[in-house]
Amino acid sequence: MAALRARQFAGPGRSARRRSRQVEPLVRRLLSFSCEGAALAASLDAAEGAVGVLMATGGSQTRIGSHRMYERLVKALSQHGFSCFRYDRRGVGDSAGEDPGFKGSAADIAASATAFRKEVPALERIVGFGLCDGATALALHSKAAGLDGLILVNPWLVETEAGEPAPAAVRAHYAKRLASAEGWKKLISGAVDWRKLLKGLGRISSKQMGSPLARETAAALRDGGMRTWLLLAEGDATAIAAAQELKADAFRGLIEGRETIPTDSHTFARPGDEAILLAATLRALRALSD
Repeated sequence: MAALRARQFAGPGRSARRRSRQVEPLVRRLLSFSCEGAALAASLDAAEGAVGVLMATGGSQTRIGSHRMYERLVKALSQHGFSCFRYDRRGVGDSAGEDPGFKGSAADIAASATAFRKEVPALERIVGFGLCDGATALALHSKAAGLDGLILVNPWLVETEAGEPAPAAVRAHYAKRLASAEGWKKLISGAVDWRKLLKGLGRISSKQMGSPLARETAAALRDGGMRTWLLLAEGDATAIAAAQELKADAFRGLIEGRETIPTDSHTFARPGDEAILLAATLRALRALSD
């Protein structure tokens, strides 16, 4: 494993650390490690705590994360004593190879966990943190990677046609519109796309047997016996769909903790979201560290 470059980040002053219980992050390093013959790029924000966080991004996002979400979050987490390891899976960002997609990323997750332990040998536990299908990937493959817990953020549990929201998200959308005077005004005045409305109502009324991906995810969590926390954005379509699937018997007893964050931003990009996400993540990490 090669450390490509190190960069020191300024932490809070001594008095600030005493007040907030924060610690000064040690260093951010850019790393390279191997996954089935491909060189993968990673970033390590090291800290002195015994619990580390392995970050898996969603879609084809790089380890920086959409709106730099991951980069900002790990800087804050490291100040609270949690070492954080981010990586680009094969075929994404700075990593070589062909992208296997989230379902095929078991080797990437396992290799990154191995690299994390090698770089920070004092770690006693590694908790996986993933957004969207990065969360789903961790749920599916965490057992093989030897992780000790999971924080799943807006997990992707319902696979839909491109551009089509899940039925649960459609229901939430129309319920919100019909609960407002403005929504009824548009309906009565005719300022509504009836073709779109009827299509949406048809999707709501169609029988839903549950998502195959959700069932697969639940089975993997049960098989792995993984302690799991959920963080859901209240108004995000992916999170709304996930919340519906999580009501199924397949998930009973699998979720140790759950928090809903008041935002409609999938990546927590609204003003104030970042601080709320950090606080919720810290609560989950501390619970999973017990």
